[in-house]
Amino acid sequence: MSTDPSVARSSSLLSSFDRWMQPIENTANLLAAAAIFMLMVLGASQIFLRTVMNSPIAGYIDLVELSMATMAFLGAAYCQRLGAHIRMEILVGNLKGRWLWAAEIFGTLIALFIIGVLIWFGWEHFLRSYQLGDTTIDAEYPVWPSKLLVPVAFALWFVRLLIQLAGSIRLFINPSLAPIGIAKIMDVAETAQEEIHEALGDDLPDTDENDGRPPS
Repeated sequence: MSTDPSVARSSSLLSSFDRWMQPIENTANLLAAAAIFMLMVLGASQIFLRTVMNSPIAGYIDLVELSMATMAFLGAAYCQRLGAHIRMEILVGNLKGRWLWAAEIFGTLIALFIIGVLIWFGWEHFLRSYQLGDTTIDAEYPVWPSKLLVPVAFALWFVRLLIQLAGSIRLFINPSLAPIGIAKIMDVAETAQEEIHEALGDDLPDTDENDGRPPS
């Protein structure tokens, strides 16, 4: 899958919904990146204060634990949109036309089921933590905000999967249509070429707004 989705722009409902979701996913991913940066600052501060000032940050371990949900899950929907999750494409990579989109539909349905189950149990886990007033062991920080992030992040991922499912069904019906709401599927050579561009810091070519292909 491409790390830069070729998404056709049109006035269709699917395209509008896809564009509406993108700022939300971008914001969630930015929050995850900010959490990683803040954890880095917190870690450096902890080392300095503990080594030089002999005054470590109270509840440092608890803060690290609470930040895990933000870093691990908030960027999942964004990653799904870019097609950057790890995929096994030994079989799927050799499929074309309706067979390819049938496989994508099947895989997306399985992912929707799994994420739906995680949302359900994640929400129950959050409610139980909130009702019991669950806190961390050391500094006794409340745990429920961190646990709430899990079903929220998975809900965003679930919506992105729904968009991807609709886009795959659309292409299964008519494989000649331009892709909407899905990441561009690339072969090994195209993937390697894109990774070379990324490593060298080159800009990838813009996609044509009409058909989602690089301009000629």
